[in-house]
Amino acid sequence: MAADKNKSEALSVEQRLKSLYQLQTLLSEIDRIKTIRGELPLEVKDLEDSIEGLRTRIGNFQNEIKELNHKTNVEKEKINEAHAKIERYKEQLSTIINNREFDLLSKEIEFQTLEIQLCEKHIIEFARMIDAKTNEIAAIQENLVDKEHVLDEKKVELEEIVSETRQEEENLREKAKSLEPKIDARTLAAFKRIRKNARNGLGVVYIQRNACGGCFNRIPPQKQMEIKLHKKIIVCEYCGRIMIDPELAGIKD
Repeated sequence: MAADKNKSEALSVEQRLKSLYQLQTLLSEIDRIKTIRGELPLEVKDLEDSIEGLRTRIGNFQNEIKELNHKTNVEKEKINEAHAKIERYKEQLSTIINNREFDLLSKEIEFQTLEIQLCEKHIIEFARMIDAKTNEIAAIQENLVDKEHVLDEKKVELEEIVSETRQEEENLREKAKSLEPKIDARTLAAFKRIRKNARNGLGVVYIQRNACGGCFNRIPPQKQMEIKLHKKIIVCEYCGRIMIDPELAGIKD
């Protein structure tokens, strides 16, 4: 405990603030890497889901075409049966003995003729639907090929980024870890708590145009003067972030 206190006293506020800002910069870069890595897997997953959806649609259309072909064959079979009945009825016409039988056979022939016309109408409609669904499949397959190409590129990109950023992230973490001893435990714990609760992960910000660089609320001149003196650690009364002056952050107005 005494060792921590002596260490804290040995570190000036200015040194701690500089180290804090450097630490914040490193951690922000790690956050950026995580964001890049976090977006690409989502893009890959969305593309995979989209491709699966397109394949399902193609499968559904193909099943519908099979069903339409089956219905077409059924209608053709009905036409063949109707033609056969008409032939039989015409043969029977030569053997009829009264007008009643003639009328009945004539009506049957007329009915079967109408049945043939209806079946042919159905076949034409089924053919139209098959053409439409075939065109849909062709359009979806073209879209599918494009998406599969993009997916392959995204996967390669993701693999490269994961490979490249893994080493970069490890290096950044090592640098960040080496900075922590330059900050007293109490200030470091406060910084980590603030950063965790901050929406953009910023625990330390510098003054920008007389305002907090985190929430952009205006800072009173007296408070700005205290921040420039580097005599104590000052937090924004609105967002709770630790504030430093631009010069300490290496920023020139």
